[in-house]
Amino acid sequence: MFLTGVNLAKAKSKYILVRMLSEAGTNYSFNRIRPRVHDKLVLVRYDPFVKQHVLFKEHKKIRSI
Repeated sequence: MFLTGVNLAKAKSKYILVRMLSEAGTNYSFNRIRPRVHDKLVLVRYDPFVKQHVLFKEHKKIRSI
């Protein structure tokens, strides 16, 4: 039986953990899981430093899950 490159290749994970950063400039952040194939996340969530709902954008990838 011959081994091919396909058998030795690692499978990519389906999800990644990303850091969401507040656009209000407070440096408040939280982590979120998203599918690898989707576009970057943009959410409206509560920022406790400004006590308002503000826009959060995906800042960076933390790790694969």
